[in-house]
Amino acid sequence: MSHAKLQTVPPKISTLASLKFFTGTVLGAALLGAGAVLYFFNPSTHGFYPVCEFHALTGLNCPGCGGTRALYQLLHGHVLQALQDNALVIVSLAALGGRSTWFAARKIRNQPVTPFLPSAVLWTFLVIAMGFAVLRNLPAFSWLSP
Repeated sequence: MSHAKLQTVPPKISTLASLKFFTGTVLGAALLGAGAVLYFFNPSTHGFYPVCEFHALTGLNCPGCGGTRALYQLLHGHVLQALQDNALVIVSLAALGGRSTWFAARKIRNQPVTPFLPSAVLWTFLVIAMGFAVLRNLPAFSWLSP
């Protein structure tokens, strides 16, 4: 008799519906709270927002520099000013919103979904973010800096 190893698949871990609801509620409340703070307190005039350590150490703008100010402007309906503060954050937010809508629609319809952000998308974003960081620090592309 052959002693072949039996390969067993571990059981799929399922999450309770109540835990999913609780997690979604807490996440939603946290986002609403953060959005309210950002809406009522301008990052340009209030000093309690985090400081970019990269900018503080080097004087250069990282891909996220100006992102908080951009979100503040977006919350107030100033899209062009938001794009001027940080175009990468605003375009990424729009893409993330589109992907979230697609993902939610597939989940609601019980259709199969791929990972929310496949690794190829993440690597592409990393390359774009690094290119954006380099360009916004060059004099010819100073219009990309906040």
